[in-house]
Amino acid sequence: MTQCEIPPSLALNSDPTPTGVRPDRGVFISTYGCQMNVNDSERMMSLMEMANFTPVDRPEDASVIIINACSVREKPVQKVYSEVGLYRKLKKENPFLRIGVAGCVGQQEKENLIKNQPLIDFVFGTDNIDELPLIVARLYEEDGPGKAVEARFKHREPYHVETLVRNPGVSTFVNIMKGCDNFCSFCIVPFTRGREKSRPLQHVLTDVRHLVKRGVREVTLLGQNVNSYRDDDMDFADLLAAVATQTDIQRIRYTTSHPKDFNEKLVETMAKHQNKICEYIHLPFQSGNTDVLARMNRGYSREDYLRKIEMIKKGLPDVVLSTDIIVGFPGETEEQFNDTVSLVEEVAFETMFAFKYSPRPFTKAARFEDQVDEDAKQSRLVRLIEAHETQAFEIVKKYEGQVLEVLVDRAEDATGKVSGRSTQNKNVHFLGSSADIGKLVPVRVMKAFPNVLRGERVMS
Repeated sequence: MTQCEIPPSLALNSDPTPTGVRPDRGVFISTYGCQMNVNDSERMMSLMEMANFTPVDRPEDASVIIINACSVREKPVQKVYSEVGLYRKLKKENPFLRIGVAGCVGQQEKENLIKNQPLIDFVFGTDNIDELPLIVARLYEEDGPGKAVEARFKHREPYHVETLVRNPGVSTFVNIMKGCDNFCSFCIVPFTRGREKSRPLQHVLTDVRHLVKRGVREVTLLGQNVNSYRDDDMDFADLLAAVATQTDIQRIRYTTSHPKDFNEKLVETMAKHQNKICEYIHLPFQSGNTDVLARMNRGYSREDYLRKIEMIKKGLPDVVLSTDIIVGFPGETEEQFNDTVSLVEEVAFETMFAFKYSPRPFTKAARFEDQVDEDAKQSRLVRLIEAHETQAFEIVKKYEGQVLEVLVDRAEDATGKVSGRSTQNKNVHFLGSSADIGKLVPVRVMKAFPNVLRGERVMS
């Protein structure tokens, strides 16, 4: 099959109710994880719609249930088994119901999922999403396999995957690359998403242009490490500049960056095209201690990271920074943890995502013998969050009285409230109506909180 080709048994002009399938052919997708997983679920649903399935909001109405699960955080496999168990009654009542597991958990566990939970009918990996209609079609054939597992990486194939979004709305994601070659000692991504592969620049531009025609005003360029993007002699900064100058998109965001690859060229590009590229950078540092960073295999020191921050702030004075942090990494001492707290206080991140370290299969750190006690990890997480919250309330006060440009993406006509994001990635609420959706509205901030700003529309 070619990319996005639908198998004959599920084609749009075929009998919409092949043998054994309930006439409604509803599909329900449960998603948890990162933006990449959310984007993957959109792709799955688009492919299933092309195969004459209908999205449903409840698993009770589905003929096919797919659990698209992330394996980065703690106990992901147990979460999958727990959710599948909830569908036991549905499976008993509907012999045509098929349950599948996708995402990083599918890639990681493969046949083990079906072996350990017989209610699961099929498993497919992160490189096999476009085969979903064919997998489902085979399950419903009279002489079909009964169970199916497709979780093979396609390392030698180019990454030619066009964006599939059913209802993109005002803002949507666009994949520019997949996988990661960094092999941080705590991270499972290279094992569940594979090695780095970038999409051709012209393919990305084509996607963005088509999305603009569908009413999209803002795109977020996605990759496990966008700074590693390459298309011949073009790098990520070149891609950003091309999207800014060769498409009519109004706003551009991106995630996620790796500190070791974040360079001055990227800062200069953002500054040059600040009319389109949002002044928001998510730059995970994970630990504020150089020795811990070395054990994490992050490729930079505390001092290196702080120099990058200084470079960014010099080139982008109004930049807003957020970060990811892991506490309780194997061998981390109280003193080393305190280095993380001090780095948070020094940089003044407006947003912070902090997590307790949890061992992941296949990773080097999972084999370290000096694992930190769970109580110590929890204590450090609480202290870190408290330190940041104290600072965050002070930082956001600077927005009070400022006028921010808000891209409205949601409205509650019953209450007269609308909301959207500013270029600083702030969630802003003010009075309006559904007619404001998709518009860029100037809003004066009246009250600022770390997670939301409340304001008033500035009348021209």
